[in-house]
Amino acid sequence: MNYEAKIARQVAAIPRSGIRDFFELVQGRDDVISLGVGEPDFVTPWNIREAAIYSLEKGHTSYTSNLGLLSLRRSIARYVDGFFGIVYDPAGEVLVTVGVSEAIDLALRALLDPGGEVIYHEPCYVSYSPSIAMAYGSAVAVETRKRDGFSLKPEALAKAITPKTRVLMLNFPTNPTGATASREDLEGIARLCIEHDLMVLSDEIYCELRYDEEEHLSIASLPGMRERTVLLHGFSKAFAMTGFRLGYACAPQPVIEAMMKIHQYSMLCAPIMSQMAAIEALENGLADVERMRESYLQRRDFVVRRLNEMGLECHSPGGAFYVFPDVRGTGLTSKEFAMRLLEEESVAAVPGTAFGASGEGFLRCCYATAYEDLKTAMDRMEAFVKRLG
Repeated sequence: MNYEAKIARQVAAIPRSGIRDFFELVQGRDDVISLGVGEPDFVTPWNIREAAIYSLEKGHTSYTSNLGLLSLRRSIARYVDGFFGIVYDPAGEVLVTVGVSEAIDLALRALLDPGGEVIYHEPCYVSYSPSIAMAYGSAVAVETRKRDGFSLKPEALAKAITPKTRVLMLNFPTNPTGATASREDLEGIARLCIEHDLMVLSDEIYCELRYDEEEHLSIASLPGMRERTVLLHGFSKAFAMTGFRLGYACAPQPVIEAMMKIHQYSMLCAPIMSQMAAIEALENGLADVERMRESYLQRRDFVVRRLNEMGLECHSPGGAFYVFPDVRGTGLTSKEFAMRLLEEESVAAVPGTAFGASGEGFLRCCYATAYEDLKTAMDRMEAFVKRLG
């Protein structure tokens, strides 16, 4: 059987995740300290786990509305109003999804006709370009630069817009760089979106994990942007609920309706146990979020200081739980550095190229791991860098 001829062309052309490929090398090695997979090292807080347990004990094992439990959508709408300052109607402007990844897929498929261009800023989360391709869109990457803190600049975006551009994808704070966006830059980006009649997908999954002095600002809250923005958020990062696989989208009712059409025929609904746990998270979990955020902040400061001291220039990220040190001074490529660090010092980090071509010369290190492991990893990395010098 010639399976190559059977696989859809747009799927065959998609590369495997650079993160997963790299970490298959780590499997089965107990000696490795992993700074790789972007997952909180905290266990989901007990009251949230308890809500999931009680939902099972009470026999809540059925389907829900395609949009999600109305009680959860009401909680989401209250939270979004309080945190982002944006009002959405829970009856028709909120959709509960199986993680933010599904929400991204639904939004792209709902908004794109074949060949429509989607601009996104790079380095970026590994799924953006493949998700665009699977929605039959055309992915257009705009490089962000170290000197700008890896934030998207309006002037760079303006150069990428063409008559075929339909959607702009934003992710602030950013995976893998931890970049945040200033109000000035977001206002400039918003003006361009209005001028060129673009829709915006704003992935804000890390927004609670912000460390700089400015409060988080969603582009959807700016004048003229609510009507053209799909706000994407979820529970995996700030609430340490990765395994619950729960996200949500907030947008004008016609957009949510279009996304729901796809959702109802592909996923139907998110698991009810996860939805009931999410209600508890939103209603009673914010103190735990702040506790985890403070811990990440301490780890960020430690890792950034150590990386700079060992000669790997690293900006202090404004959010998320990643650092993106510059390894170009070592004379090694990103992949060479990561492979040798793994082989020689048993520390696993992700080559910057896993997040797009503009990630060459950088390394993504996740500091959502135990403080003692971080100290050991930094000691090992420093010994490795010294040998290279």
